[in-house]
Amino acid sequence: MADTQDDKLPLAHNGTNTVPPAQVKPWSRLRFIPLIVASMFTGAVVGLYFQPPALKAFFGVTGLEPGGGTNTPIATAIQKVQSQQEVAVVSEGDIVALGRIMPRGDVISIAPPFGAGDARIASLNVKVGDKVQQGDTLAVLDNYAQLQSAVDAARATVAIREANLLQTQQSIDASLAEAQAAVERSQATAIQARSELARVTSLLERGVTTRADFDQTMARATEAERDVERNLATLSRFDPSSGSVQADIAVAEANLAAARVDVTRNERNLSQSTVAAPADGTILKINSQIGERPASDGILEMGDTSQMVAEAEVYQTLIGRVSIGDPVTISADALAQPLSGIVHAIGLEIGRQSITTGDPAANTDARVVDVIIWLDPTSTARAARFTNLETVVRIDAGKIP
Repeated sequence: MADTQDDKLPLAHNGTNTVPPAQVKPWSRLRFIPLIVASMFTGAVVGLYFQPPALKAFFGVTGLEPGGGTNTPIATAIQKVQSQQEVAVVSEGDIVALGRIMPRGDVISIAPPFGAGDARIASLNVKVGDKVQQGDTLAVLDNYAQLQSAVDAARATVAIREANLLQTQQSIDASLAEAQAAVERSQATAIQARSELARVTSLLERGVTTRADFDQTMARATEAERDVERNLATLSRFDPSSGSVQADIAVAEANLAAARVDVTRNERNLSQSTVAAPADGTILKINSQIGERPASDGILEMGDTSQMVAEAEVYQTLIGRVSIGDPVTISADALAQPLSGIVHAIGLEIGRQSITTGDPAANTDARVVDVIIWLDPTSTARAARFTNLETVVRIDAGKIP
């Protein structure tokens, strides 16, 4: 019995009592769980906010990004919010708006000439980056040979009509000389006949000649006078004031004029086979190649990059603060450094916003006014290769230099 009683008593080792593990209370361990959760949450928030080097290195190695597993990653959301805020920020004296870079006069889309029909491109005389002057031939269509033949034929007809006119004039000149000679000859004959008539009349009065001789002399004198009158009438036909004989020249001149009109028409038709530069500028883009039918958006695009401008869309509530000559700073991710310029023109019409940040939540129905900014020479040189680049435009309103 003594041994049995001793087995139920607690054992003592080195003067201390030891409680069996089965007798420790379980709830005493759970009290640390809230502390652990709070510590982990605090560490996560601090890590995402400050992003220490170790965390950045982890994201860099794994390729992950904060919030990347959701439909709206944290980095993307922050970037979108910043973009919207960047456009909305208006500090004292400054106006910020979205804009785009373009050549002076905007980009020109060169369409095929009117009447070209379904002609294809036979040759391209320019390439992207070439500078051209007004009137330079940019492209030639495959209807050129046919239209050129029509021009050559019309010019040959003009040459024939010119020869006909010259022949008619020379014929009339020869006839005029002949008529003048006939008049002179008939007048000389008439003078001689009148002299002979006077002599025979004197002889008849003295009874030296017969009446028959007198009558013959009288008849010759009368005939000579009639010849003079007839030749004078013929000569009068060549008078410039007379329309009778000049009709031949008029017909020849009318035929020549018609032939020249035909040449003009065919030369105009020939212009349907060539594409000319409407102004000085630089080739920005080629939309159609040799053998193709001209594209619906034009054969090529060009613009005057000697003066680059920026088009900014300023909210209608702020346009009253913008003035001609206000200094402007233009920035974009593609630009190594900001561009500078001045306000050159302010639109007279309020329209809908067409330039946005790409944010689906952006207000695309905002009412804006177009403001045109001319870049300075240095900025123009740097912006010449960035046509249609979307930018952020900051106008220093009220700070005209």
